[in-house]
Amino acid sequence: MGIHTALDISGSLGERLTDEDLEVIDLVLLDIKTWDPERHQHLTGMDNAPVLAFARRLAERKRPIWVRFVLVPGLFVLVPGLTDDAEDIAHIASFVGGLGNVERVQVLSFHQMGRYKWKQLGLHYTLEDVEPPSGDLIERTCAQFRSEGLEAD
Repeated sequence: MGIHTALDISGSLGERLTDEDLEVIDLVLLDIKTWDPERHQHLTGMDNAPVLAFARRLAERKRPIWVRFVLVPGLFVLVPGLTDDAEDIAHIASFVGGLGNVERVQVLSFHQMGRYKWKQLGLHYTLEDVEPPSGDLIERTCAQFRSEGLEAD
């Protein structure tokens, strides 16, 4: 029917998609949260191996990907945050740069717009005091992806 289809996925359940499913998906918006397995486990409660395996599978099948990376800074300038570690970002950039099917990297700035949801649910919000990343940090992160030949914004 000529309808463009996109899949927005963390990748952890990518193995549930058949090769036939992937053939009808025009674009995959793939979240890669962090390279470090322990940090990924801490952030998401899940292993990052399935995410990386799904990215490799998409590359093998030459399915277009836009990587989405949420940049969460530390509470203080000298204390690293959840996803702003330069070495970790370099590993992600190298990995996605080597896949050959990543069309774009979207560096998404952490924000507090969903904070109210946690309060409404009566849950403790651990990121209460985290500020959005600075323009310099966003640019540094984009530059790391660009250094691997990727389009990043």
